[in-house]
Amino acid sequence: MFTGIIEATGTLTQLQLKGGDLIVRVTTTSLDMSDVNLGDSIATNGVCLTVTEKFHDGFKADVSNETLSLTRFAEYKQGQKVNLEKALQPISRLGGHLVSGHVDGIAEVVEITANARATDYWLAAPSSLMKYIPYKGSVAIDGISLTVNAVEQNRFKLTIVPHTAQETTIAGFQVGSKLNLEVDQIARYLERLIQGEPSAASESTLTTSLLVKAGFIK
Repeated sequence: MFTGIIEATGTLTQLQLKGGDLIVRVTTTSLDMSDVNLGDSIATNGVCLTVTEKFHDGFKADVSNETLSLTRFAEYKQGQKVNLEKALQPISRLGGHLVSGHVDGIAEVVEITANARATDYWLAAPSSLMKYIPYKGSVAIDGISLTVNAVEQNRFKLTIVPHTAQETTIAGFQVGSKLNLEVDQIARYLERLIQGEPSAASESTLTTSLLVKAGFIK
């Protein structure tokens, strides 16, 4: 689990095809690797990756075909900048929202406009995901927890303040940029619970436990 509050940025310095899927190496000078162990999870542009090798300046991870089919990793090139966040600890502040690192689909930047010192980004999303994106709800875009400030049919607006643009990869977004999108998973769990699907209760156990610890429910 993650919060969507980006800790650092890094660079994809190696993308190696092996056995039909991909091994990536992420290099970073700003993420503290001292408390990272093999098997730990690091969200990389919003994708939960498992550390298979650790270095003082980064890590290696495997990217499965499932991940390649649902995210932008299949189109990333060497030198690609990525947002990084280590997994949430129970004692951490929940500064953003609960993010699983499991990408739901791809969003595309369709409009960018200035808004005083901030910048408004309009993103188009698959129609199947728009029902999970409410006004003032939360989404994760390339792993960044952001608030939805408007919703129109198949698109939504994000207002990005200078600090967020400076500390993440957002400054590089352009009209036409395609980004990893994770919708608010609480909305997904609620939908399944309302529909009465048998597996919904068991799948929501972890999220419910984290919400209790975070003080959102008692």
